[in-house]
Amino acid sequence: MSPNLRNATLGLIFATAAIFMTSASAQTATDPLAGTWELNVRASKFGPASPPKSQTRTYEVVGQQEKMTGRGIDAQGKPTLVQFTLNRDGKDCPYEGAPGIDTISLTQPDTFTANYTLKKAGAVVLTGTRLISADGKVMTISGKVAGGTGQNTETLSVFDRH
Repeated sequence: MSPNLRNATLGLIFATAAIFMTSASAQTATDPLAGTWELNVRASKFGPASPPKSQTRTYEVVGQQEKMTGRGIDAQGKPTLVQFTLNRDGKDCPYEGAPGIDTISLTQPDTFTANYTLKKAGAVVLTGTRLISADGKVMTISGKVAGGTGQNTETLSVFDRH
């Protein structure tokens, strides 16, 4: 292969890679979920559970796939880590780090709304909705615990964009 043809081929490969990377990051940047969110503990409601001291969630979005990593400090002062990667197609995917949850499924009826279901061993534990404000600054995650016992079984986590 001649040096000119080799350089042209390498240039084409790098240009194609740059276009793909720009396309993926542009797609991520346009999704209002993508980025880092801080839990507003005061504005949130945790039902009968003790509230965490803090939580930061980072979402990465490429196409219909999202990855969430949540790090925080629980009510007893211990560090926490929860995470999942899923497609927004309603199929169960692994949820790691929460003892009472092992899968999550999610559908997204519009850009700012998602409906989710959390399960443990195939049984529904919590269902709810994630809503991002029109200005993209506040995310609320509301949920209802399955099989309520008459106690307050609704949760509301309010996150502010960081």
